[in-house]
Amino acid sequence: MKLLTEHTILEWLESVKDPEVPVLSILDLGIVRKVELINDPINPFWEITITPTYSGCPAMDVISTQIRMILFANGISNFRIKQVLSPAWTTDWMSDAGREKLKAYGIAPPQYSASGKDNSKVVCPNCGSADTTVISEFGSTACKALYRCENCLEPFDYFKCH
Repeated sequence: MKLLTEHTILEWLESVKDPEVPVLSILDLGIVRKVELINDPINPFWEITITPTYSGCPAMDVISTQIRMILFANGISNFRIKQVLSPAWTTDWMSDAGREKLKAYGIAPPQYSASGKDNSKVVCPNCGSADTTVISEFGSTACKALYRCENCLEPFDYFKCH
């Protein structure tokens, strides 16, 4: 029997997708903060620590359920999913692969660090033009804004930095 490790669980969690942006895994988003075996002398268990992208994010219930399902499917029944709000999630935690997946999906990825804004224009994920205009600070979900490219004239979501 193969020894269960943090690495194995992380491999399983790669298949858990964000219900609002299904091309991203919860690892791409950086919401999985820690996977660790808690060596309780009576009842050892795995603890999965996650941080929502927004406080009160409605996707977290679905994500927690998906984590439970993947653990159960792999024979793990002794675990706890712990949600932590501090430190608050930031787009800085997104993986480079996740940013590329967003762009390929037609969503402009966060373009600067949440700790410091630059004055660059949001780049269109469709044609690569920086000639873009914000249409609304509110997009299809709370984490996105709606933009339009003045070059290809296509509207697109921008994953807001925070």
